[in-house]
Amino acid sequence: MAIDIAGLLAARQNEKYALHDKYLNSQLVRVLKTIGYDVNFSSGTGAYLYDREGRRFLDLLSGFGVFAIGRNHPTVIAALKQVLDAGMANLVQLDVSPLAGLLAERLLGWLPGMERLFFCNSGAEAVESAIKFARAATGRAKIVYCDHAFHGLTYGALSVNGTDVFRTGFGPLLGDCVRVPFDDLPALEAALAGSDVAAFIVEPIQGKGVHIPSDEYLPGAARLCRRYGTLFVADEIQTGIGRTGRFLALEHWGVEPDMVLLAKALSGGFVPVGAVAMKEWIFSKLFDRMDRALVHGSTFGKNDLAMAAALATLEVIEAENLIARSAATGAALLADLQALTGRYELLKDVRGKGLMIGLEFGAPHSFALKTAWHLLESANKGLFCQMVLIPLFRDHHILCQVSGPNIHVIKLLPSLVIDETDRVWIRDAFDAVIADCHRVPGAVWDLGRTLAGHSLRSRAGAA
Repeated sequence: MAIDIAGLLAARQNEKYALHDKYLNSQLVRVLKTIGYDVNFSSGTGAYLYDREGRRFLDLLSGFGVFAIGRNHPTVIAALKQVLDAGMANLVQLDVSPLAGLLAERLLGWLPGMERLFFCNSGAEAVESAIKFARAATGRAKIVYCDHAFHGLTYGALSVNGTDVFRTGFGPLLGDCVRVPFDDLPALEAALAGSDVAAFIVEPIQGKGVHIPSDEYLPGAARLCRRYGTLFVADEIQTGIGRTGRFLALEHWGVEPDMVLLAKALSGGFVPVGAVAMKEWIFSKLFDRMDRALVHGSTFGKNDLAMAAALATLEVIEAENLIARSAATGAALLADLQALTGRYELLKDVRGKGLMIGLEFGAPHSFALKTAWHLLESANKGLFCQMVLIPLFRDHHILCQVSGPNIHVIKLLPSLVIDETDRVWIRDAFDAVIADCHRVPGAVWDLGRTLAGHSLRSRAGAA
């Protein structure tokens, strides 16, 4: 007996917010309704989302970077259909997957210096696995990570998460984890100098805030790790697979890590997959004897659908030249947005590499704007960005996100397939909305007062 998924969706699509409110995360539903994002998306293709009325939205969030090759790419769909139609002997467990071997071969071709792969289900699981591999390989316990880092929300990953809002209320976390400032080589050396650190895990570009290190930081960090016998672990879960105009963001600085963590875009947007790439000697320290062949694993980690989705994604990346496209389109978009900083006092900085771009806002100097800014900030730090995001979405049909809690950075992570028309769409929309933010009084600041009221009532209720 078949289940009619299409029929279910047709009959009950309009109930999705009510279903989530009743059975899942009702607070998320409240947020979406408060900021006007409850438009009921029903389909997506490439860089675009469509609601039930057929309105087109440009998606600059791309599922937190999952949809690097765009939504519903036909090459990935075709690969998945072939796997389903083949009736393959999937997940035998006491056998090995040919697709996993083929994916490992192809993926390692993009990762010079890496020799072995471990597949899992997500970025957070890749981080958890890296901690185990590092401790097994070095015989050490300590893990060093950076302030403001984001490496996932499971317990090991949360223990190396540098944003306190995600950690609060979940302790005690994993022991022997040491936080250091990002882009601070003396602080890193002080943490490593005892020669008791298993691994230093770092995002080449931090996702929370789009923080780009100085040119000497990552090469210097790699040298320090070698000096003190610490593994250099690059979390490329968001920055990898072409996002920054190179296959890995580390390539911008010519750094070779000991381990690389990948996920998100590798899935093609269909089947979750994570990967830990590493040097042979690290891998063999954990899997060192036949009786330890299953000492670490992941039940669904090498499933045929995930492996096929990743193979197809790499095919698209190569065939459509998306890494070079990311570099070129990203450079042009970055220049467009940086040109706005000289015109608008609220826009303090625009930075990025490839198609990972952050727009940072900050306190203005003119009296009227300064008064309005501080009123908003007193209600909730970082609330100003919602004054930009809501009209971007409502009036210009652009979906993007604040880069993290309590900060003033909007992050753009569009699909790598966006074109020149999309670039102009983004540029003109931000120009229009930021211009409106400089008109006090005005409709945008009326929205700000409404948001501040919601925030204050929410805080009062929580108290």
